[in-house]
Amino acid sequence: MKKYRDIAGDGGSNIVGQVEAQQARLGARLREVRAIIAVVSGKGGVGKSSVTANLAGAFALGGARVGVLDADLNGPSMATMLGVRGRTLVVGAAGVEPPAGALGIGVMSMDLLLAGDATPLTWDAPSQAEAHTWRGTMEANALREFLADTAWGALDVLLIDLPPGTDRLATIIGIVPALAGTVIVTIPSDVSRLVVRKSITVALAAPAPVLGLIENMAGMFPGPGAEGLASESGVPFLGRVPFDPALAAAADRGEPYVATSPEAPAARALRAIADRLREAVLVPRS
Repeated sequence: MKKYRDIAGDGGSNIVGQVEAQQARLGARLREVRAIIAVVSGKGGVGKSSVTANLAGAFALGGARVGVLDADLNGPSMATMLGVRGRTLVVGAAGVEPPAGALGIGVMSMDLLLAGDATPLTWDAPSQAEAHTWRGTMEANALREFLADTAWGALDVLLIDLPPGTDRLATIIGIVPALAGTVIVTIPSDVSRLVVRKSITVALAAPAPVLGLIENMAGMFPGPGAEGLASESGVPFLGRVPFDPALAAAADRGEPYVATSPEAPAARALRAIADRLREAVLVPRS
């Protein structure tokens, strides 16, 4: 039985040409983005997506042109948090137009491709042993298509909200080698520290710089804060966001809390963190 590598040519499918064309589109899209930031946690339940949505809102309030890619294919939430869930995607001459959500933030998410509450994806493989590799390859291909086929336009910041898991950063770096940096989100609990410490180790080994660690839901748990973890790990501590149930409620409504309650302590903390990130990736060094 012949295998793929035994076949002369590609049977007329022009796979090589298709890949090269996609890579060219991807490169052209990303050249119009000043800074791409990956937001990771390693552990679920730390409020990473709500932090991402509000950082996007804070950037937009400061006058930046902002886009958000929801890289969580099985648990997409950014369309809801930024108020575009249920929108119909429009394909224009330049590609798929990302719906403009709250504060004009462009959003692309698997959620926008689904009907109702359908399950996003199932990972089938010829055998259980191949399932992980199969899933990883399909995820990478889907994210590459999102980035290459979405007409992001000229952006100051593109935030990529990654799903939980210490391996997800490697996937996105394989697609976007020129990340401006990585932001890591944790909460003040011992369990979170254990998992997030691994994420920091992975991020430090990556070619992209670690922009810093954010402590979310500060004050909710009696455990040690994240500032010590940042110091031990040798990464910047960007700040702590006080626990506020109203922040989650605003996310459910599709409204960035930084815009609806700008004087709340959590909103002020998020704006201050966004200012630090803006200084790190957008302000030219003299």
